[in-house]
Amino acid sequence: MSALESEYDIIFVGGGAAGGFAAGRLAAADPSLKILIVEAGLHTRDDLAHVQPVQFLSHLRPDSTTVRFIVAKESEAVGGRALIFPCGQCVGGGSSVNWMMYTRAAASDYDDWETKYGNVGWKAKDLLPLLKKTETYQIDADREVHGYSGPLKVSHGGGVSTDAGKDFIDVGLAYDKERSFTDDPNQLFALGGYARWPKWIDAETGKRSDVAHFLYKQDNKNLHILTGCVVKRVIFEGKRAVGVEYVYNPRFNPNATSEVVVARAKRLVVLSAGSFGSPSVLERSGIGAKSILEKHGVEQLVDLPGVGENYRDHPLIIVPYFSREDTLNLDGIMRGEESEVQKWSAQWLKDGSGLMASNGIDAGVKLRPNAKELEEIGPDFQQRWETFFKDAPDKPVLWMGGGGLMPGDYSIAPRRNFFAMGTYVQHPSGMGSVHITSGDDANAPPEFDTGYLRNADDLALLKWGYKRSREQARRMACYRGEYELSHPKFSKESAAALSDDAYPVDINAPNIVYSEEDEKVLETFVRNNVMTAWHALGTCSMKPREKGGVIDPELNVYGVEGLKVADLSICPGNVAANTYSTALLVAEKAAVIIAAELGIEGV
Repeated sequence: MSALESEYDIIFVGGGAAGGFAAGRLAAADPSLKILIVEAGLHTRDDLAHVQPVQFLSHLRPDSTTVRFIVAKESEAVGGRALIFPCGQCVGGGSSVNWMMYTRAAASDYDDWETKYGNVGWKAKDLLPLLKKTETYQIDADREVHGYSGPLKVSHGGGVSTDAGKDFIDVGLAYDKERSFTDDPNQLFALGGYARWPKWIDAETGKRSDVAHFLYKQDNKNLHILTGCVVKRVIFEGKRAVGVEYVYNPRFNPNATSEVVVARAKRLVVLSAGSFGSPSVLERSGIGAKSILEKHGVEQLVDLPGVGENYRDHPLIIVPYFSREDTLNLDGIMRGEESEVQKWSAQWLKDGSGLMASNGIDAGVKLRPNAKELEEIGPDFQQRWETFFKDAPDKPVLWMGGGGLMPGDYSIAPRRNFFAMGTYVQHPSGMGSVHITSGDDANAPPEFDTGYLRNADDLALLKWGYKRSREQARRMACYRGEYELSHPKFSKESAAALSDDAYPVDINAPNIVYSEEDEKVLETFVRNNVMTAWHALGTCSMKPREKGGVIDPELNVYGVEGLKVADLSICPGNVAANTYSTALLVAEKAAVIIAAELGIEGV
């Protein structure tokens, strides 16, 4: 729409992966619908920082304007640190700034949403058509579980693999006798093995495949995207949502007044501001726990104590290793070496191929421990295994992968080549919360508790993940030792001692034996270095109201009318995956639900 109006049919609060995609589907299906997206960030159209995949790490710089940095409360469980969580704040949201990892959840993750939480219609077999609908799977063309005509493209990105990716798979297959190679690690109904890892990158153009450019290509005249504005609260007439109040985001409008602007919605308001934003809007609107609302001077409209609770994420450890001098990787590009940048830029501009169309993460595996590995993880994980994982054979406990770059500050690192090993916990038992700190200020930071590493089982998995990935790393052909600054400070006399100048050990070499003292050092390292995988979800959970739920299976907020939530905050349980795929799934499901309710065909 060419001019901003004050009344719409549907208002989406947030233009990220889920909200933007659902809005785009509805706008395309019914040109008569007037739809408004209120987005706190700015546009991303044709910006190289977004469309050129290799620039993905630029969004983590402290001066980044494309993400909002959420600071958690200090916690002794993470070494007394106040962890920082980046979340997308731009058109396209996380889809426009994430690491482009194409990772699907386990089928049982979605099945749990129906069987454990009563959400009829959300089992994997019902959701598979929607997962397929989002994508054009460019890796091959003959798989029943993948889609081949969707708007978002999946490929291996650039047609080239880093040496770390190749070595990761070679070593995995030779060292790990329990697992094999798979040419599709995201089959949904099977766990798979070592794999070349797919990416949300268009193989034909070499560009990131994000929701922002899905919207820009549609160019729907009935869809208006209002950028640089933050929704303060939902407006109700009685118990029916009829619009929103928003203010200009001072981050992008420093000279704007604090005037509150109203936009009205004739048919529906949809919260899609993510796991931090959506519960905050609900609480400022009077929906939430009485104790939270009273504390910040908000009159309660609906008592929903589950708002802001059930926060879930994937705790991540990434560690760097030195790599062979002639390694093919992203270090030269990341350091800004002119010859590397010019070489790969020219190739990308020519045909979209090469390292500029890569995130450097070319291989991975979803790890579900066997009996021997369960023993290695130790007794702290046993109960979690018995009660949650044992009877769900498609559920992994960790994702592990290799990346052809250095995950850290190049300005203080030696001018050498690197590769990285990363592991994250797929279903951590720890949960946190997100709540408002002001009932009036829409830009006030939330009170955020991560829940990280308070439970022994989560700590045990990350410790094992470090050990397991280190064994893999030191057998890889490109390995040349550990970057000691970013590893545990094991004693030089220990069998686990580090070396910054080493060569690969034999594939059949014995594993490192860690002493009791080494275990303590490793625990301190994990607590001091664990970070987010950017996978926040769960804070407006879709489950029964009496069990802490916020929305029903049709995405309706309990206790009111005309208000839905459609983003990752609705997930009642975690998913064993990078979350972009699930965000798109929620969007497709939301579009179908909304279309059915409003009598719209063709979604």
